[in-house]
Amino acid sequence: MTEFLKIFSVVISCILFFAKVGVPSAIILFKFNFLQVFIVAVTSGIFGTIVFTYFSAALIKWYSNFRIKREGGNRKKIFTTTNRRIINIKNKFGLAGLAAIMPVFPGIAVGSFLAERFFSNKQKIILYFSISITIWTVGLYFLFYFFKKSVF
Repeated sequence: MTEFLKIFSVVISCILFFAKVGVPSAIILFKFNFLQVFIVAVTSGIFGTIVFTYFSAALIKWYSNFRIKREGGNRKKIFTTTNRRIINIKNKFGLAGLAAIMPVFPGIAVGSFLAERFFSNKQKIILYFSISITIWTVGLYFLFYFFKKSVF
């Protein structure tokens, strides 16, 4: 039962906070080996990506319909400095750039929402994020494995 609770806590933490809590807790706290870390972190990260991508699509669609009903039609879009910055970043780095930083900086939930908001090709989002999660899992495992003595 305790092994199940360890795996379950790593799965939940990988779904929500992949690189900040999930993988480090599996390596340092629970002392999983490479195969355990790889299987649990990658499957839960990909599962979180799928769930949050489809949930974000539904949320964006619902909010768009809500705004149209509330305002009685389409309003003219206001192009602010923040909007310009977001569009410049989107055009400069694209989906691959977002997928590269997604497990570390914004997290899977926020990264999936941003990807769905700006790119909306679910298969491509899931593919890019899955590749990124796999690479980050291997990288973080070896980073923590080689440097955990100096960290703790």
